Parts: sequence; C-alpha cells; structure tokens
Amino acid sequence: MTDQRRAERLDQPRAPRGLRLPRIDQETFGRVAEGIARGMGTANFLVYMTLVLSAWFLWNSFAPANLRFDPYTFTFLTLILSIQASYAAPLILLAQNRQSDRDRVALDEDRRRATLQKADTEYLAREIAALRIAMGEVATRDFLRSELARLAEELDEAAERRRKLERKQDRQDRRPTGGEPLDEPRDDLDGDFARDGRLEG
Repeated sequence: MTDQRRAERLDQPRAPRGLRLPRIDQETFGRVAEGIARGMGTANFLVYMTLVLSAWFLWNSFAPANLRFDPYTFTFLTLILSIQASYAAPLILLAQNRQSDRDRVALDEDRRRATLQKADTEYLAREIAALRIAMGEVATRDFLRSELARLAEELDEAAERRRKLERKQDRQDRRPTGGEPLDEPRDDLDGDFARDGRLEG
C-alpha cells in the first residue's frame, strides 16, 4: 500500500510507459535530407535514372524469358518508383522547410542590421546638425582670412602715413629760418665789401 502511494505521488514525474522510439538528431537528419534532395535535383541523377530504367526495360523485354526478373507491366519497377516518390516528396519538403527557416533567420538578421544602421544614421544626423549649430558661432576660415587681410591693409596704410610724416619732418628740419644769416665766406664776388663801404661812408 505504501509503495502504491509512493508511485502515485503527484510531485514526481510519471515514468514513461510503452515503446520508446530512438531519438534522432534533427540537425543530422536534416543535413542528410538536404543532401538527398540536392542530389535528386541534379542532371546527373536524371541521366543515371534514365540509363537504369532503359536497361531495365531492355533486359525485361528482350532477354530470354527465364532470365527476366520483371516481365512486362514491370510491376516490381513500378513498386520501386512508387517507394522512391513516396520518400522523395517528404525529403524535398524537409529541405524546403530548412531553407525557409534559414531564409527567415537571415531576414530577421537583415532587419536587425537595418534597424541598427537606421539608428546610427539618425544619431550621426543629429550630431552633424549639432555641430553645424555650434559652428555657426565659431569664426570660419574665410572670416579669419578676411579679417587678417583687413588688418594687413590697415597696417600698410599706417606705415605709409608714418613714412610720409617722417619725410615731412625731415624737410622741415633741413629748411633754414629767416632770422639766422647764412654762414658763408665774405668775398668781393658777390659785393660784400662794396656793401660794407657804402655802409661805412
């Protein structure tokens, strides 16, 4: 009785009953299925299958009667082709499903990357706009160049005025004043002694 109660406890999982099927690795089985589907979709498979069917038809049609293993109506060949078709369709569907899953994952990844790129682009656009607003209050290269050219012109004009003023002052310093006699020798060529005689007489 105690063992039965322990077996019927609800806080413990029930042991599985019945036939246990072997576990199959889905990834490995999917890769095998894709390989078979790709092989069946090639030209080599069609050529080889055509050669086998042709040899089957020829042998069972023209070989001696005691050597024919599948006589006319080719029942065994029909069974083989039916089995092949019954397995080929699920394998092809499985390969298509796996390809659809990969495409969906790739699409999700592309969408995620596109979202990240859009966010990065918007962030860069905002940063560029902020830089443009900040650069509006900063002196640009053209403005500095024009200001330096204006200052150079003003300095040249001031230097020219200073040179003119210095030349004018030099001329004024060299000009003799009216009350001071010229310091030259007294001789008779310009009548200095004659004027002195008249003054004395």
